[in-house]
Formats: sequence, C-alpha cells, structure tokens
Amino acid sequence: MRTKNLLKNTLLPLSLLATTLSANAAQTVENVNPKAVEKFIDEQVSEYDFDRETLKNWLAEAKKNQQVLDAIQRPWEAKPWYQYYPIFLTEKRLDRGVKFWQQHQDTLASAENEFGVPAEVIVAIIGIETFYGSYLGKYPVLDSLYTLAFHYPPRSSFFRSELSEYLRLARAENWQVTEQVGSYAGAMGLGQFISSSYRHYAVDFDHDGQRNILDNPVDAIGSVANYFAEHRWQADAPIATQPDQQQDWSQVASSGMKPDTTVAELRKKGFNIDNQYPGSMPVKVLQFETEDGHEYWLGFDNFYAITRYNHSPLYAMVAYQLSQQLKHEMNNSQ
Repeated sequence: MRTKNLLKNTLLPLSLLATTLSANAAQTVENVNPKAVEKFIDEQVSEYDFDRETLKNWLAEAKKNQQVLDAIQRPWEAKPWYQYYPIFLTEKRLDRGVKFWQQHQDTLASAENEFGVPAEVIVAIIGIETFYGSYLGKYPVLDSLYTLAFHYPPRSSFFRSELSEYLRLARAENWQVTEQVGSYAGAMGLGQFISSSYRHYAVDFDHDGQRNILDNPVDAIGSVANYFAEHRWQADAPIATQPDQQQDWSQVASSGMKPDTTVAELRKKGFNIDNQYPGSMPVKVLQFETEDGHEYWLGFDNFYAITRYNHSPLYAMVAYQLSQQLKHEMNNSQ
C-alpha cells in the first residue's frame, strides 16, 4: 500500500522566504536608474576585470520582465501548508521520483557514499525543484536578474550580487549571456542553483571536465549532495520526527528555523520524546497550521540544513515527506 502524506495537515506561522519581505514594500517597483547601472559596470570592471564595452553590450540585451516582478511577490512559500503541500506531494511526482532513482541508482549511491547525504533526499530535492528536469524554468536568467537588480528595491542588493555572479559564471563557462533560462529568481538547472551556488557548489561528478547541472543529471546529483555537505549535513542523523500531539507543544514552539533548544531541555519541561534521540541533540519545535488547528514537529540539524537550500520550513518539511515516501517505495520495490 502506497504511503500517503506523512503530514496531512500542517503549516507554520514562522518567517517566510526572504522573498516575502513586507508585502507593501514589495509593491514598490521603480524604473531603472542609468547611474545605478553605470555604477554596477564600474564595480565589475574594477573588481572582476571585465571589459567595459563587453559588459555594456551584455546589459544592453537585458530586458525588464514584469512577470518576474509579479512572481516574486507571490512565492509558493507564502501559502499555508494545507495549500502548499499538494503542489509537491503528488502520486505523479512520487512515481517519477522512483523512476529517476532507479535510473540513476549507481550515481546516487556514489553521492551518498562521498557526501553522506541520503539518496532519497537528493531525489526529493530534484523532484521538487524541476520535476526531475521536466520544468527548468521559462525566464531568461539575464532578464530575471537584471529586472530584480534594478527594478525591485526590496532585494536589489542581493540580486545585483547574483547578476555579478551570473556574468562571471557565463564568462567562465563560455556561455552566451542570453542563452540560459531558469526560475523568476534566476535559478538554473535540475537542482535550480542560483548563480552564486552554481559557482561555489556545483561539481563535475562524472569527471568529464565540465560542471554541468543544466541538463546533466549526474553532475546535478553530485552538486545537490555537495551543497548539503557544505551546509553541514550530518550523515546518518535524523531530519525530523512528529512527537505526541496530545501534549501542548505550542508553549515551546518558536519562530525561525535553526534549532534553539535540546531534547534534554524539552524533557525537563515534561515533554515526551522517543529515547532514540539523545538529550544533547539540538532541536527546533515547529508549529504547522492545519485547516482546523495546528500540528507540531521536531526539526533537527539536518532539517535546518534543508532550509539552507530554500529558506522555508514549509519547503524543508515537504522535502522530508517526499524523501520518506520515495524511500518507502524503493524499499517495497526491491
């Protein structure tokens, strides 16, 4: 019998993605300031040895995309859990995930062995991000980053940095700057890496001399695993668990994502936690809203590591659930 959603009803009134900065502030969109573009070009020439005319020509090809501005103001992570999880936890995604795992079983085993990240987590991430390469994004990366860097004040500093990263990445990889497409935020490839992540965490996992996460699943698998390893993934450690819901966890639930207490401290306060979890283990009590109340989960350091990929406990929980469903299906198929 197929495992259904491990968490049927959950959401959390915690901080949302960084992209959900004040809704009112997000409505402020301005026309590009030529001086801001010129200053950006000056910085790239000075700091990264770009040719000024080349940069001017590249940026002259960039176009403001209103769809990008619209999309960043309504991220999926702004939804409540009971509306969020059905987007990702579907039979179709699970079936495709099992097939992807079976097709790349040796590569996933190698990645798990080298980086300590379970195959099911890697497969879940790629499934959530791009449906195993089926949906790589529709927005020209140059246009997305240019639009958010110069037309979206709430995140302009971050996206100017990402635009710089993209231009350096394009130069290093000999890309045409207009050829790559991705998400509205400029994320690319099977694992949807933003440019800074591509430059710093992508790996040549098939050893062909090229880091290609755009359409090479082997490099994508290795790169997702490397990303988590670099963000302190703990091999063979738990991710999350659902405690006894009869206890009043609301008094110890807190905002944020990083573990801020320990199992021992919670036990001292009278909470029952399975003995398999040592008292010294850091933990976060996560509160998720359901359609008729709340549900509580305990997130450990590896849960926090997933939020480094996408800064949302909603995302981390759906990744955890999908990973467990995938693992269950693979175990049953053997």
